[in-house]
Amino acid sequence: MNGREFSDGVKAGTSIAVGYFPIALTFGLLAKTTGLSLLEATAMSIFVFAGASQYIALSLITGGVAPVIIVLNTFVVNIRHFLMTASLNEKMEPDDKWKKALYAFGITDETFSVLATQKNHKITTPFAIGVILVAYASWVVFTSVGHLIGANLPQFLQAAMSIALYAMFIGLLVPSMRGNRKVMSLALIAGAINSLFYFTEWLSTGWAIMVSTLASAIFIEWISRKGVKAS
Repeated sequence: MNGREFSDGVKAGTSIAVGYFPIALTFGLLAKTTGLSLLEATAMSIFVFAGASQYIALSLITGGVAPVIIVLNTFVVNIRHFLMTASLNEKMEPDDKWKKALYAFGITDETFSVLATQKNHKITTPFAIGVILVAYASWVVFTSVGHLIGANLPQFLQAAMSIALYAMFIGLLVPSMRGNRKVMSLALIAGAINSLFYFTEWLSTGWAIMVSTLASAIFIEWISRKGVKAS
């Protein structure tokens, strides 16, 4: 492995590691209040390494959703990674498939952005691993730290932290909706469909979220394509 390329990758990924600090810390705190053990919370960050999916999984665990539904929901959320890794593969230097599989696991929105915006003609495997490794280490370590902090919080604060999970989702959603009619429509339609399932009890929580997400996305895309053809 080229040591200089790896070192450059670590430097490029340091900003991601710093950015992951509060998010991973909060995840660890919320995982503790959700009832996950230190081992379970850390293992989720080790084997999943996907912020949005992990937060969604926590909310579904809180709702008592079946494990298979949690897996399906997180798969839907992460399906964009197929496109991200396929796009990034065009910028990467040719290498062994097992090495590509190794760094493909570490592709997140943030690591993808850093790698995809590199000005070099081709990105080397050591550089990619450097970026991903420092980000991954930050995510896993601060998940554990957050859980340990949560374990020492008073019980009433641990209970109150469960509200922070929903507040975080709102905080992520609202900025995306501003000035973007498509995202706003998507959120409103998904919310309406999910509310229908909630009040009618036609579907359980996990299935309702997944069906609402897919149905609203398909509907919005169909409307968008129809509008393009009409113009």
